[in-house]
Amino acid sequence: MKLYYFDNAATSWPKPDSVIRAMEHFFHRIGGNPGRSGHIKAIEAGKVVLNTRELLASMFNIKDPSRIVFTKNATEALNTTLYGVLREGDHAVTTSMEHNSVMRPFNHLKEMGVDLSVARADQTGTVHVDAIKDRIKENTKLVAVIHASNVTGTINDIEKIGRLCKQRNILFLVDAAQTAGVVPIDVDRMNIDFLAFSGHKGLLGPQGTGGLFIRHEKALDPMTRGGTGSLSDKEEQPVFLPDRYESGTLNVIGLAGLGEGVKFILNHGVESIMKHDSRLLDIFLNEVQGDSRFALYGPCGGPGQTGVLSVNIRDISSSKAGDILNRKYGILTRIGLHCAPRAHGSIGTFPDGTVRFSWGYFTKEKDIIKASRALKEIAGTN
Repeated sequence: MKLYYFDNAATSWPKPDSVIRAMEHFFHRIGGNPGRSGHIKAIEAGKVVLNTRELLASMFNIKDPSRIVFTKNATEALNTTLYGVLREGDHAVTTSMEHNSVMRPFNHLKEMGVDLSVARADQTGTVHVDAIKDRIKENTKLVAVIHASNVTGTINDIEKIGRLCKQRNILFLVDAAQTAGVVPIDVDRMNIDFLAFSGHKGLLGPQGTGGLFIRHEKALDPMTRGGTGSLSDKEEQPVFLPDRYESGTLNVIGLAGLGEGVKFILNHGVESIMKHDSRLLDIFLNEVQGDSRFALYGPCGGPGQTGVLSVNIRDISSSKAGDILNRKYGILTRIGLHCAPRAHGSIGTFPDGTVRFSWGYFTKEKDIIKASRALKEIAGTN
């Protein structure tokens, strides 16, 4: 049976051939540990890391590439920020659309004396700036907002929220796990202080890669301390970037692949990729929107949505619908709550969740037609 991959919001697939070739080249030809030795293989490995850092800086309009530190995923980047910034007595604001990679750390931080307010999104999953403004207090230290929902694909107005944070002298953390590589991001124009991103989704890199842009390192304590290859005569952690936040050996073979993924995107253009995703969304919506057998969630079209569409078939659970799509049609989706239960509460789908379709650069129009017609067949046999 031919398989149709609609789970790019979890991890993108397939990857560009250049990503795979870069990882093979590193494994066979380089293999050294960057910054740990002065021999040629260590130096070449260091060049791989630097190249990927510079490519990402170009993508996000980051003037100083050393302000990008590498993590194993967006979750680690988010945790590094939340635990590195917030202390007992601080107040933070977040939203009801956040992933558990934000909500679980926040709930733990609440136990440690951090005060948290949650701005509720509307039923499309949109977080309005006034909802955040209304929750700001005198001791608000950080605002944390997801750029685009992994449940609905709703893109929040990060630039407007960033402007508010700058006016109020509040640190601004953006979760770009769903937007890096598929939605234009400019950390200066959007007044972003911390940008957490995943390498294996829209950036088309391998799993086990991610990163964090840090504008204000003095506001952020490192979560991990240890060997960096620098200042080896000192037992104290280096204070300069990126070493302050990059203890231990990096996933260099993964970063070799990530660099090629970013290069692929820069060559094709983020705006072009976003248009591709929007065009496929329009095709999908044209097939199912207005059909009373389906419930659709999110903005349902327009520039405010990524290549994600959450759907339910009337009187069929998301788990059953997803299982039929998988077994009978070879259509691979994500079902349930997508690690974002509060988001499903906002759009009215908790506790059952939805069937989530998420596509990417390599998804074709015929794949969208296949998926939409499979949904109609399942609904028609109910």
